[in-house]
Amino acid sequence: MTRLQADWLTDTAAQAVCAMLEEEGHAAFFVGGCVRNALIGAPVHDLDLSTDARPETVMDLAGAAGLKAVPTGIDHGTVTVVADGRPVEVTTFRRDVATDGRRATVAFADTIEADAARRDFTMNALYADARGVVHDPLCGLPDLHVGRVRFIGDPGQRIREDYLRILRFFRFHALFGDPDAGLDADGLAACAEHAEGVKELSRERIGHEMLRLLAAPDPAPAVAAMAQAGVLMRVIIGPDPSVLPVLVHLEQEAGIEPDPIPRLASLGGEDVAPALRLRKADARRRDRLRAAAFDGLDPAELGYRLGVEEGTAAFLLRQAALGQPLDAAALQKLRTGAGQVFPVAAADLQPRFEGAALGAALRRLESDWIASGFTRTRADLLKSL
Repeated sequence: MTRLQADWLTDTAAQAVCAMLEEEGHAAFFVGGCVRNALIGAPVHDLDLSTDARPETVMDLAGAAGLKAVPTGIDHGTVTVVADGRPVEVTTFRRDVATDGRRATVAFADTIEADAARRDFTMNALYADARGVVHDPLCGLPDLHVGRVRFIGDPGQRIREDYLRILRFFRFHALFGDPDAGLDADGLAACAEHAEGVKELSRERIGHEMLRLLAAPDPAPAVAAMAQAGVLMRVIIGPDPSVLPVLVHLEQEAGIEPDPIPRLASLGGEDVAPALRLRKADARRRDRLRAAAFDGLDPAELGYRLGVEEGTAAFLLRQAALGQPLDAAALQKLRTGAGQVFPVAAADLQPRFEGAALGAALRRLESDWIASGFTRTRADLLKSL
């Protein structure tokens, strides 16, 4: 018997919601990410419970127990119960009645076996009761322990139910898969066969899933597999995944935390922002990093123009694209440049220069100052006019 050892399992919120259900004879099983992550020692952020109690019953039981209940998705069986300020999503066991590749029509069920059968991967169909005893109706534990992301039942059927599962397959491999073992062959083949289905998804869902994938510690093997399976080309027009593994390696050498936007920039491609429905800030940042990486600026000027964090991201992107190693001396120059402040202000040139002439003069002096290694003084620069 496998038993969970997790701080969240014994906290008052989790136990209060379980007790609310169990004391009235209903099942209460934690499920999905909280169970999966606790079993492998990964952080747990959200708590999800499955139960045989219908959502109206959950609402009534929460009220009787003095807990706040919010009908966040009551039509689909989900009620958020808040105990001691912590939200716990309680969802009635469900089974799919009909699917169209984007969403499912569900009916309520009475057992964890029925509930598990509608989930995507075996490692996500792990349940734990209030005592921490793990229930594994579909043999997900062995897959979790060896890092195998495996679809439940027939992979093609699971994918046709929701084509987003194609992208989730690659993301979950990046997060939980064994990189040496590679991706599950049956799952990969099904993703390749149904790759065209990705186009049925909204751009928001695709973009959200891609950014989550690229935020993984090392998404490069999964992204390479996406390309080989013909999935990446359905997400981004004309991508080049060859730069990403080099960029990830340089990031790790430099001690840079995973950041999906520079990694997205490394993939290149056309019309990326609209294809992924990126936020305007993310789209501008991607474009800015690509422009800065390939415009030939000296590392010191990169630091001065973009600051330490953005300048470093652009520099590493450049090095990765060129297949160059980490350059500690260049990074130090970048940091030095980031700390510089141009000593001349517009007021110093007025009224001699105005309008367009003023802007041109300032740019010229700034260029001379940068070329000097930031050594020329204000007085020296002004004398040069």
